[in-house]
Amino acid sequence: MKRVDVAYVLLFDELEQNVLMVKNKGTGSSYYTPPGGAVEKGETLIEGAIREVKEETGLDVHVDGVFSVGEAFFEERGHHAILFTFVGKIIGGKIEISFPEEIEEVTWMDLKQAEKYIHISSGFEGLIMDRNTVPYILREVEKKG
Repeated sequence: MKRVDVAYVLLFDELEQNVLMVKNKGTGSSYYTPPGGAVEKGETLIEGAIREVKEETGLDVHVDGVFSVGEAFFEERGHHAILFTFVGKIIGGKIEISFPEEIEEVTWMDLKQAEKYIHISSGFEGLIMDRNTVPYILREVEKKG
């Protein structure tokens, strides 16, 4: 199995009652996720998250902190995915779908409904209402020589 890092961003509306979701075209059926996707080689998690949001929604975002970390095994793809969900803010751009072959729609969804799609395990319902985050720390390693 190939290890894949996936970065999503939770973006709330001004009243913090809705979260932005994208409807992805799947092999069988379509499915909702927060905007995001696979982090590319050489990118930090945050860089990947910001790039993916821009590609999927047309929006420029600032990322604040980590909302959750999860993992999943996608047997059919042969992927072991580590899923990083950040909380962010929209700082520019306008909603537009750049890749209609991948994304069917970009929509605001009520928090309770959205929580079903962000894979919050039972026992953690309501987590999205709290919007708690932990800091994301990019550790700079000194190069020797």
